[in-house]
Amino acid sequence: MNLADSQKLIHQTEYAKKLRPLLPPEAFLPDSSKLVILLINVAILILGWSIARQLDRWPLYLLWLYLPLAVVMGNSVMVLISGSHDLIHGSVTKNNYLIRVISLLGLALGWMPPTLWKVLHNRMHHNTTNSLADPDRSYLYEQPKTWAKWIQNLLVPSDEVNPIGLTLGMITAWGVYTFRNLTAVLLFNREVDYVPASFKVSAKERLGIAGEFLAILTIHVSILTYLQFEPIKLLFSYFLPIAIGYGIWIFYIYTNHLLCRITSVNDPLLNTISIRVPKLVALLHFNCCYHTEHHIFPGMNSDYYPMVQDLLKIHYPERFNLLDSGDVWRLLMQTPRYYKDENTFTNWLGEKTVSCPLNRM
Repeated sequence: MNLADSQKLIHQTEYAKKLRPLLPPEAFLPDSSKLVILLINVAILILGWSIARQLDRWPLYLLWLYLPLAVVMGNSVMVLISGSHDLIHGSVTKNNYLIRVISLLGLALGWMPPTLWKVLHNRMHHNTTNSLADPDRSYLYEQPKTWAKWIQNLLVPSDEVNPIGLTLGMITAWGVYTFRNLTAVLLFNREVDYVPASFKVSAKERLGIAGEFLAILTIHVSILTYLQFEPIKLLFSYFLPIAIGYGIWIFYIYTNHLLCRITSVNDPLLNTISIRVPKLVALLHFNCCYHTEHHIFPGMNSDYYPMVQDLLKIHYPERFNLLDSGDVWRLLMQTPRYYKDENTFTNWLGEKTVSCPLNRM
């Protein structure tokens, strides 16, 4: 395959049409066992908060013993967000009531109303992936230097990011992302310049988002109240697990698309990256690392993504972006983060021009 062929855009539906007959029918059936996993992780968080309520009785020199539990709770935060993502795609159950209730619980610690996620992720991102219309893409250099774009410049991995800003970004960037999109629809619901690509929601969806946000706020206030607003309890069992969960989740988000070119056609083999992580990590996170596979079959049972990956290696080896997670991170730290055009990146001041490192040579 020559360079022109490897860069020719192919729509997501063409990949799905070719690969689906090669996959077993059960790959496209809901996997309700994942509901149990989600509820187990809710139980882990409740257990952690129950233990943390007694932390004021622990000697200071023993508080470090809570840290392993805080790490496990942080992973549970990430699993709940990732699992809710699958749930809203319909790959876990088709019961709309369960989807609404459990996704609200799962996304609550991420401050993301499920209705907003369904619009932002399912409707917009999956149909316009890394195009000019995708709210999840990186900013264009020519877009206004708004507060949100400035924050991204400080927090997102690039060849110029400050180590302190990058560290802070790992635990706060998801919150900034949520705040950016939540305010865009609740306060304005029209074109705004601080999101990469504006989108609108219906009046019914807007009302639903507002109601879900109030429910999420109530959940957070209830947790803080249960922990008696005591700093030690909040630090170890609320802020630390949330920071860890956000950090894991945002790592996946950073590696999904930020290195990819802008595409006018939704071609997941050119605008999406799958990463290699340890098998145990993939298992814990519902195969979240198989992102290209997910973009080809969004509603598929994630247990079958490795099978899709094997097919991609056979049928599209020159097009498929499959890299070690460490290599993707290294490339992110070697390139600017703003699109000068569809194939090149530049920095905040527009002084650099760096070709997309995934362009086939």
